[in-house]
Amino acid sequence: MLTVVAGLIRSGGKLLVCQRKRGTSFGMMWEFPGGKVKPGESHEQALARELKEELGTSAEIGPEVYRAEHRYDELAEPIELIFFRADIDPNAVRNLVFERIEWRTPASLPELQFLPADKELIAKLSVGAIGLA
Repeated sequence: MLTVVAGLIRSGGKLLVCQRKRGTSFGMMWEFPGGKVKPGESHEQALARELKEELGTSAEIGPEVYRAEHRYDELAEPIELIFFRADIDPNAVRNLVFERIEWRTPASLPELQFLPADKELIAKLSVGAIGLA
């Protein structure tokens, strides 16, 4: 199983969401920033590295918020996706790898086309079933 970590980054009651670049796998779909855990990394170390690579800023990784498993037809093995609360300075965020990044209210998340593995989390966040306080 492939382990992927993602950050739920809040500012002013909104969450940072990222759109994958056109022409890449799952291009133009939305996700939370993060990526694959490399051998020898803890989940928190992997997320801090990924956020630095994708958003150009350091992050304080908080507690795990949600965990899901998903199988994509395009991938050889299933993924385990682990979401953590992550705190960063919203003014330091730079888009280094995405088509677009946006700050969105949880209720507005279903308006975007998220990756299939994120759908259950999006449903819960949008109705306040998972709090991020």
